[in-house]
Amino acid sequence: MKYMLLMYVDEAIAPKFTPEEQQAAMQAWQAYMHEAAAAGVLLSNNGLDSVANATTVRIRNGKTLTTDGPFAETHEQLGGFSVLECKDLDEAIRWAEKIPTVKYGSIEIRPLWSPNS
Repeated sequence: MKYMLLMYVDEAIAPKFTPEEQQAAMQAWQAYMHEAAAAGVLLSNNGLDSVANATTVRIRNGKTLTTDGPFAETHEQLGGFSVLECKDLDEAIRWAEKIPTVKYGSIEIRPLWSPNS
C-alpha cells in the first residue's frame, strides 16, 4: 500500500532556528531519508516552497478563480511530503514518527488512491 505523509509546519518556526538547530535538523532529515531508503519504503520525498508562493485555483460558475496563498487561514502550512510503500497503516505511522518536523508540526497520513482498491 502506498501512503503519502504530508508534513505540516508553521513556517515562522524554521527561520528562528539557531545555526546549531539548523545543523541538527539537517542531520535528522539525512538520517530519516537514509533509513527510509535503506528500508526500501521511500518512493518519493520533497519539500515545498513557502506558502507565500502558493496559488489556489477554483472554478465557480464556469469561471476560473485564482488566489494567492493557501486555500484557508491556518497556523500550519503544508511544507513537504514523502510517499512510502508500507505494508499497512501501522508501518506508515512508525515512519511518520521519524520525520523530523513531527516534533513541531504534524504529519497527515493518507493512502494513495488506486483504481484497484
